[in-house]
Amino acid sequence: MAWIYLIAAGVTEIIWALGLKFSEGFTNLIPSIITIFFITVSFYLLSKAMKQIPVGTAYATFTGIGAVGTAVIGMIFFGEFVSIAKVFFLLLLVGGIVGLKLVDSTEEVKAGEQ
Repeated sequence: MAWIYLIAAGVTEIIWALGLKFSEGFTNLIPSIITIFFITVSFYLLSKAMKQIPVGTAYATFTGIGAVGTAVIGMIFFGEFVSIAKVFFLLLLVGGIVGLKLVDSTEEVKAGEQ
């Protein structure tokens, strides 16, 4: 369940990061309220995930999901610059997130054997 919380936290981070764009420095009321709501939800879900997932793994995964998701949405919907190098490094981030999950799962198995 902790990993579900963590993935949900990462997805809500994408929402609030995009909300920051539309809030125009918190001068646009409705997007500002939505952004603050999703910041709160995001950090709540992250804190729930951190009850079972090590802080380093949880935070790196959280920020990675947010960074990759926000960058991809920016490229697809907002016409942000796309290059082979940018896509490569985003995939490298995804690989790091998957690697952290695999390492965390391996450590849980080892701890259960002791």
